[in-house]
Amino acid sequence: MPSEQEIAFPFLGSAHLEALARRGHRRTVRAGDVLFAEGDRNFCFYVVIEGEVAIVDHSSGGERLVRMHLPGEFTGDVDMLSGRSALITARVEQDGSLIELDTAELRRVVDEIPDLGETIVKAFLARRSLLISQGFEGVKILGSRFSPDAHRLRDFATRNAIPFRFIDLDSDEQADAMLRQFGISAGETPIVMGRHGEFHKRPSIAAFAACAGLTYSLDADHVYDLVVVGAGPAGLAASVYGASEGLDVLTLEALAAGGQSVTSARIENYLGFPAGISGEELTRNALLQAQRFGARVTVPCEVRSLGIDGGERVVTLVDGSRIRTRCVLVASGVRYRELGVPREEEFNSAGIYFAATNIEARLCRGEEVVVVGAGNSAGQAIVHLAREARHVHVLVRGNDLGASMSRYLVDQVQSIDNVTVHLGSKVTQLDGNGHLRSLRYSTPDGSEKRIDTSSLFLFIGAQANTDWLRGCVALDRNGFVLTGNSLPPEAAEAERWRTAGRKPFLLETSLPGVFAAGDVRSGSVKRCASAVGEGSMSVSFVHACIARPA
Repeated sequence: MPSEQEIAFPFLGSAHLEALARRGHRRTVRAGDVLFAEGDRNFCFYVVIEGEVAIVDHSSGGERLVRMHLPGEFTGDVDMLSGRSALITARVEQDGSLIELDTAELRRVVDEIPDLGETIVKAFLARRSLLISQGFEGVKILGSRFSPDAHRLRDFATRNAIPFRFIDLDSDEQADAMLRQFGISAGETPIVMGRHGEFHKRPSIAAFAACAGLTYSLDADHVYDLVVVGAGPAGLAASVYGASEGLDVLTLEALAAGGQSVTSARIENYLGFPAGISGEELTRNALLQAQRFGARVTVPCEVRSLGIDGGERVVTLVDGSRIRTRCVLVASGVRYRELGVPREEEFNSAGIYFAATNIEARLCRGEEVVVVGAGNSAGQAIVHLAREARHVHVLVRGNDLGASMSRYLVDQVQSIDNVTVHLGSKVTQLDGNGHLRSLRYSTPDGSEKRIDTSSLFLFIGAQANTDWLRGCVALDRNGFVLTGNSLPPEAAEAERWRTAGRKPFLLETSLPGVFAAGDVRSGSVKRCASAVGEGSMSVSFVHACIARPA
């Protein structure tokens, strides 16, 4: 089996080099030529024919050689397809010649020559993993590990594969020196330092994304075939199938691709992965797959409203930008409910968490933690946290752990020695000073007990992310989107449908050309595989709608 280095830096054979030469452009280069530099966007893919190309990193101040590309090797990583700014610099070290392909030409190569495409895509994924593991620092986040704002920045960076270094104000000896250097007080943290020395005090997620090179401008005059709102499993599936079938697809995501699935340490009942797959890996592969086919996925991008202008649907963002499209897929998913107990808001991201990623698991290493909930998300979190925490307490309101949790997860949870399940229990009180320190919970006999903990994880049911749709499409009493046969007669028989000359499609909302898929849809099966199925199925309805516009 090839090593990660061999996967990341393969040498192409003569047949592949000839195929690339026919599809690209020959370029003569001189030592010192910079092919692309850190911060560049839309840079080209290069194959070395003669000479040498150095890949260098300046993230830690000085210059570090990452790789010297020799004849038969090629440049690039996942940013080649994602549209993000480059993290490293490619510089010619020895006179020679290269084959140059732009992004569109590279996508055609990946599509037309499957074995070569597989080699390139696997190399891109492995290179990003190696870059981070070998000390690439990217942006720096300085703050307290107990700070809600610092946690949000770290969570956003982790979910979006932004290389970063966290400098803990409470334990890192460099922290005080850096604060003095910039003349910043501890109360002004967290601060984010960019690759070029710039820094931002307590930045918003949007400002942090811009600092990390994620954001790019959208063309207000362009009309897309399909705008997907939400990049969870349903949205990513629609992006992959839509773009692969020639649709012009833009996917908008408020926080990070993957939705709630990305927080799952291991999904073990997903078809085709007998050993299971992490939500992070599934998301990373699906995102790159969508971008490989040409879908544009932009993060962070929060939607404010949806409307119609003439024959086009208009998606308005919170910054006032208006995006025009022929069809829309609502895949904005759900968010976990809160407990509804005093002081809950005070401890959000300061002891109360709605995901159990590696960041949260490391925060509670060797401590006692509490998980509230009995669904599959709770079960996956329990199994993951038990590997790091000293003990995991599970509070379940009902009297049966298996009422809403898959049997394989129930068996795993019940077999873990450092997990205790408390049935018929609910949280009644939260205590702490700036950060959660303990909680009280009720028991079936009416008494209360206390657990000293700094980490409480909530997985207690979901609310639809549909505030931006109210007054636009029909929703059920709980705010989930009604579609197809579930639409009330007055919505399905409205004048707009008589004008369209047809009935709503299975996944179509009360507004023609607007579809819904995944957890946000009323009556959907709340499972990752079901969301993927609905997202892919929605593309066939989009094609039919475009063929017969309203």
